[in-house]
Amino acid sequence: MKIPENLLDRINSNPDVLRGRPRIRGTRIAVYMILEALAVGMSVEAVLEEYPDLTPEDIQAALLYGARMSNYEWIELDGE
Repeated sequence: MKIPENLLDRINSNPDVLRGRPRIRGTRIAVYMILEALAVGMSVEAVLEEYPDLTPEDIQAALLYGARMSNYEWIELDGE
């Protein structure tokens, strides 16, 4: 799988913006907002309509960021 070079450069964090939550560079759109929208069933097209400042590459960056973050922290889940 080839990941586009510099895709994660679209994500940044500043303690003075959104309390330091990771966000799409140059916006106040937090990564978690994009991931939650996709998780509840919104299509990429619907997310882009909801947040017109985003690009498809921004959504890819948010997904990659979420995937990478889930690889670093152990989260205990209920069930088997």
